[in-house]
Amino acid sequence: MDEATTPVLEIEDLRVSFATGDGTVDAVNGLSLSLEPGGTLAIVGESGSGKSQTAFAVMGLLARNGTATGIVRLQGRDVLTMPEAALNRVRAETVAMVFQDPMTSLNPYMRVGEQMAEVLVLHEGLSKREALARSAAMLDAVRIPDAKGRLRQYPHEFSGGMRQRVMIAMALLCRPALLIADEPTTALDVTVQAQIMDLLADVRSEFGTALLLITHDMGLVAETCERTIVMYGGRVMEQGRTIDVFADPTHPYTRGLLDAVPRLDGDEGELRAIPGEPPDMANLPHGCPFTPRCPLAMDRCGTVQPPLEPCGPLLRACHAPPEAVA
Repeated sequence: MDEATTPVLEIEDLRVSFATGDGTVDAVNGLSLSLEPGGTLAIVGESGSGKSQTAFAVMGLLARNGTATGIVRLQGRDVLTMPEAALNRVRAETVAMVFQDPMTSLNPYMRVGEQMAEVLVLHEGLSKREALARSAAMLDAVRIPDAKGRLRQYPHEFSGGMRQRVMIAMALLCRPALLIADEPTTALDVTVQAQIMDLLADVRSEFGTALLLITHDMGLVAETCERTIVMYGGRVMEQGRTIDVFADPTHPYTRGLLDAVPRLDGDEGELRAIPGEPPDMANLPHGCPFTPRCPLAMDRCGTVQPPLEPCGPLLRACHAPPEAVA
């Protein structure tokens, strides 16, 4: 396979677990995916579904009590077996991550320009002057006005949307092949959310960067991503082209997520929430983790984990007949 067609990201049977005082918590169970250069993929699900831990495993940023097994390849190199020094270079040159709260990622005691220049001095060996010039150009690329002047300011002098733009600019400084955006618009109002997602689309177009979007917002997914993976309780419930997932979902959980999205053309005034509570990750059912909340659950759902199998244009893990998911 030549370089042009080598996936930026390949994951095979990823499993992430955490050792806790209450026992082992399995956060991700057997995830596999592939993302091509310049492609867009969303991982969606409620809190605790395993989507963010997947991103942390790709970045090598799991908590100390976390363990990841399986294969995670970035441009053909397995990051799970990589020494820390090599992994640090990969984080700068191949993959970068934008977190949902930029105030926890930016140093409040350092000027924005110093934080951005530090990345380029460390990873690309630029002089301080060269690094600041590149940083200003990148702030300008993410549509921050008066970029040179902004370099001298501290994070608290930026609005929430502008801080998120700074984080995107920092992530792109070394031209990574893959950008992971973990709930990048959660703390922002609707107008700024749209601006940030438009910016990410422009980034893909200009830099050829692949995008892995981690979110619970189905609206963002519909507007942004070509393919979608739906996770629940650490497992993949359904995956395929986004247009197919939205047009004709074959899993009850996916249907529940879509029914919970407000619609302008709906006749009902109330949202249809998924009943019950998210799963206890330390005490999952032996079968499908969605069983306790599923309106189509059968006896074997709680004891036999359904395999991920083709169902029309999609892949899904469900014992219920697809025609019952309406």
